[in-house]
This record gives sequence, C-alpha cells and structure tokens, in this order.
Amino acid sequence: MFSLYLMTGLVAWLVAQGIKYLISAVKNRRSNIRQLYLSGGMPSAHSATVTALMVTVAATEGVNSAIFGVTTLLAAIVMYDAMMVRRSSGEQGAALTALMKEQKSKVPLPRVAKGHTPTEVAVGAFLGLVVAIVVIVV
Repeated sequence: MFSLYLMTGLVAWLVAQGIKYLISAVKNRRSNIRQLYLSGGMPSAHSATVTALMVTVAATEGVNSAIFGVTTLLAAIVMYDAMMVRRSSGEQGAALTALMKEQKSKVPLPRVAKGHTPTEVAVGAFLGLVVAIVVIVV
C-alpha cells in the first residue's frame, strides 16, 4: 500500500508540473520537455506539494496533532523561500548572466534557479489543497 501522504504530495507535484508544461507550451507555441522539471513558473509545484501534505495530515491526524504543526511550518518555510530567497537569487543570477554575456566573459554561465511570484505560490497552494481533497475523497 502506498502512503496517502506521499501520494497526495506526489500527485500535487505532478499536476503542478503538468500545468506548468501546458502553460509554457501554449505560451511559446511549442513544447519543451524541460518544463516538466524546471523550477519557477505558474503554478508553484513546491507550494502544491507541501500544501497537499499539510491538508492530508490535517484530514487524517487532525489540526491539533504535532505532525500538523510540523507540516504547517514546513509549508510556510518552503513558500517563503520560494517567494523571497529563490526568487531574489534567480533575479540576481539572471542579472549576472546578462552582464557576463555583455562583457563576453569566458567564465561558464551559472545555472539560474528561478523562484516564484506570490501569485504563483498562492495558485500552487490552492492546487495542493484541491489535489489533497480529491485524493483523500477518492
């Protein structure tokens, strides 16, 4: 038997990444398989995953359980990090990359991990809530 907690998190992540892929394919008028695993973009798969886990814990263990407290704090930390730390780091990385290209630097370009806007995080969290409810009910 597969863990309900892992299943809701995994399904939320897969759905979020699938939506992100579809949005990119429609927006760019071509598909890019890399969108299935790249960070950043709409919706936040990180937020969807931790919210789905938190909602599953709330439904199965109760909101007064210690594990609900832990998953709630985990979700808050992950979503804050996605919006503030990774987003800031990604913007700095993009600026650095542009500067390196402009200066024709021979140093290899860094990989830039993108963060999320507050809207992307909120939509990801809502998606995680919906996925958890669907998985729990089904």
